[in-house]
Amino acid sequence: MKVIKKKIIYRIIVIVLLIGLACLGIYLKQVKDYKQTVENMTFKKINISAIADGTYVGECNVNIISAKVEVTVKSGKISNINLLEHKNERGKTAEKVIDKVLNKQKVDVDAVSGATNSSKVIKKAIENALIKG
Repeated sequence: MKVIKKKIIYRIIVIVLLIGLACLGIYLKQVKDYKQTVENMTFKKINISAIADGTYVGECNVNIISAKVEVTVKSGKISNINLLEHKNERGKTAEKVIDKVLNKQKVDVDAVSGATNSSKVIKKAIENALIKG
């Protein structure tokens, strides 16, 4: 009876370890894919003065990081950007990129140091909103 219990316990341990390894493998693949997506992200040059006045919503989701913004264009300029959602790893400081976009009146501004990936995701969400205009 004790031998049977030990075998069952060992099998359960092996199964739990295999499930844990599978989950780890899936997570590492997601991290690799997200990093590659962010690394390959490019930004279009947008003529903001040609965008009709209005408020536009844009999103960008690369699984681990995502952002949703509301961009207001008035008189050919970006007058306001509201960050509606920002799921980030350690990229809270990236939200400062919004001020850079407002000041420079373009999307392709320098990323916030230490929060490059989140900065890129926020900028892409802004770009996606402007493209809708």
